[in-house]
Amino acid sequence: MSTDSRHSVELNLRQKELWKIAKSEGLVQVDRLAEKFNVTAQTIRRDLNQLTKFGLLQRIHGGAITRDSVVNLGYGARKLLATEGKARIAEKAAELIPNDCSLFINIGTTTEQVAAQLTRKHEGLLVVTNNLNVLNILVQSNHIEVFIAGGQIRHQDGGIVGDATADFVSQFRVDYAVIGASSIEREGIVTDFDWREVRVAQAMIRHARTVILVADGNKFQRKAPIFLCELNQIDHFITDIKVPKRFLDNASKNDVTVHVCA
Repeated sequence: MSTDSRHSVELNLRQKELWKIAKSEGLVQVDRLAEKFNVTAQTIRRDLNQLTKFGLLQRIHGGAITRDSVVNLGYGARKLLATEGKARIAEKAAELIPNDCSLFINIGTTTEQVAAQLTRKHEGLLVVTNNLNVLNILVQSNHIEVFIAGGQIRHQDGGIVGDATADFVSQFRVDYAVIGASSIEREGIVTDFDWREVRVAQAMIRHARTVILVADGNKFQRKAPIFLCELNQIDHFITDIKVPKRFLDNASKNDVTVHVCA
């Protein structure tokens, strides 16, 4: 009997339905579930705790996500994760980027927040991106020149990926790269889910003078299978929670400046 089947006999009907929703959507929120099932938020929290106890879900603030290590969360679910933390991360990233410079911005809901911050006060920027959402944000500013990379468009999140995208990026040499990722291991290994996206991000890192990695604390809880980079390729790391000691030690050894926007 599989783990899911074994635990399903110990779940009540509502918890089984919660598990089905979580597997389908990747993320579930307490308030929405309480409304859907017409029960209190406390009842839903107990349900989620039970599913977490069996190793089926991982609790996050306001809800839970699946523990699947090889399937990425959908774009809609990712936008709902750690929204306040991402906003603080974006503010700090914008502080590190001066006016009149060039930069890459890659795919990710956190990097999109950085783009939004840059439209508020920055001038004289040249931005190269493979993210249609970033493009739509930046074109609102008359003070930012934007280059959009060509390649295959991922319909689920507006990311542009593939060999053609990496080749386009490699034609530039910019001052900063703002990079997002799906998972960070405590040793400092940064990973993601899509090898096509990873190839583009690696090209951005190679062709930038300063690399800024932006990632909320949930990325320390997740596992993605494809290697993106190591800490010795990063100059600044910005997050919203206290960083694990092992990661902090490795960051110090590799001269990475860690910014915690708690």
